[in-house]
Amino acid sequence: MKAVVLAAGEGTRLRPLTAETPKAVLEVGGKPIIEHCFEQLVDLGVETLIVVVGYEGERIIERYGDSFAGVPITYTHQREREGMAHALLTAEAHVDGPFVLMDGDSVVRCDLKELVDRQRDPSIDGTVLVEEVSAAAAREKMVCVLNERDEIVARRQKPDDPPDPSLVAASVQTATPALFDACRRVERSPRGEYEMSDAIRIRIEAGATIAAVRCDGWLVNVNTPAELRRTDRKLRDETG
Repeated sequence: MKAVVLAAGEGTRLRPLTAETPKAVLEVGGKPIIEHCFEQLVDLGVETLIVVVGYEGERIIERYGDSFAGVPITYTHQREREGMAHALLTAEAHVDGPFVLMDGDSVVRCDLKELVDRQRDPSIDGTVLVEEVSAAAAREKMVCVLNERDEIVARRQKPDDPPDPSLVAASVQTATPALFDACRRVERSPRGEYEMSDAIRIRIEAGATIAAVRCDGWLVNVNTPAELRRTDRKLRDETG
């Protein structure tokens, strides 16, 4: 199985740290954020890393070259940053089967093996890592509604009255190439981007079976200086 890592964003909320540096190479726990992603994907046994770069992407290419820990890296370029669904489409030519999709600005300390194992089930079209959060936090996220088989039957963007606790979509999923077709059907969101959440919604509405896998640890999408500091502390505490 291959993996696509999305690392094209500007990281405007992390400025001035990202004034000349992509946020994926900002360090937490003594190494770049994206390197934590690479390590976890290599541990999963992926055969190729496909990295979507954009803003200051040469910094990532110069640092990692054509492989990481013996796993080949292929780079694609998102010339205009128009959302995650748009970014994923740049990798389509390099994906020929089920794949792992991961945000390059995330640090994930969950066991991802179940995601991959469930994707290998021929009755499953995709999997999404979900985490349990408070209702207050869920109001700013994408809430997943599950059936009795832990399949996602609906996704609600920033609901006014979510359950407490709620399950929200996290930064890792698996999919088949059918996700690319859904990405092409996504319309611009109110913020002017082609959203991955809309692509997943399109897949679900078309009858795809998307399984939810609960995070058994913790994860952080690093978008602000506070999240950068918090993640750095958590990682350093883990290593003593």
